[in-house]
Amino acid sequence: MTSSSASKRARTAASTSSPSPPYELIYWPTIPGRGEPIRLCFEATSTPYTDVTNTSSSGMAILKSLIYPSPNGSHFAPPILKHGDLTISQLPNILLYLGPALGLVPQDDENALYHINQLALTALDGFSNEAHDTHHPIAVGANYEDQKDAAKARAKDYIANRLPKFLGYFESMLKQSEERGGGEYLYGGQLTYADLVLWQGLDGVGFAFPKAMQRLRGSGEYERIWTLYERTKDREEIKAYLGSERRLGYGNGIWRHYPELDDDGEE
Repeated sequence: MTSSSASKRARTAASTSSPSPPYELIYWPTIPGRGEPIRLCFEATSTPYTDVTNTSSSGMAILKSLIYPSPNGSHFAPPILKHGDLTISQLPNILLYLGPALGLVPQDDENALYHINQLALTALDGFSNEAHDTHHPIAVGANYEDQKDAAKARAKDYIANRLPKFLGYFESMLKQSEERGGGEYLYGGQLTYADLVLWQGLDGVGFAFPKAMQRLRGSGEYERIWTLYERTKDREEIKAYLGSERRLGYGNGIWRHYPELDDDGEE
């Protein structure tokens, strides 16, 4: 199925007069992780969904049955989305499906989905994947304590070089959006799933590296980014979600706070 036909299918499902099938998110319990951008899409659009492993006693059994190496598992890892007869995995793939269905992609621009996906993928690279690799730079399956020295070196480079580069890129994208008349969002003058992915990345990295992020925020170089961050956080639906029990706390997972990896710029 091509991206355009998948997009058409999602829009059709959202626009039919019959009730849409329920959305089910299947992800590891108790952590935000890669399930969180999906939750934010649902919450920002007031779309009902079931967070299976956090609401059902059989949630973990359901998850394990869907992923390899289960004999019938056709997914490598969560997050997994079930919507009617469709079951898909991989976060970018799920966002590509949900964006048009939930109105998080402008409908009057046939190329918008690709631009927004590009922005979301870049945000995931910079604030999710690379952030994770700061505390597990050698082996995902090894303990943090067994790779702490490498983690310190990786985090130092991330804070000094990679983080400012990604922040600079998104500051530039917001400036370009303003110049195109796109308003205060990354693309198309409206909230899109790229804005939500960026917001979650900034929030997670702010938990992992509070001193570094406070210093970078105070530099004045990324004002558009922080304006977008606060604007998104203050949206009525998002504010309600962040204050609810549905919003899971940080701990293990992608965004972890190890004080020895943080850096406030002082020698």
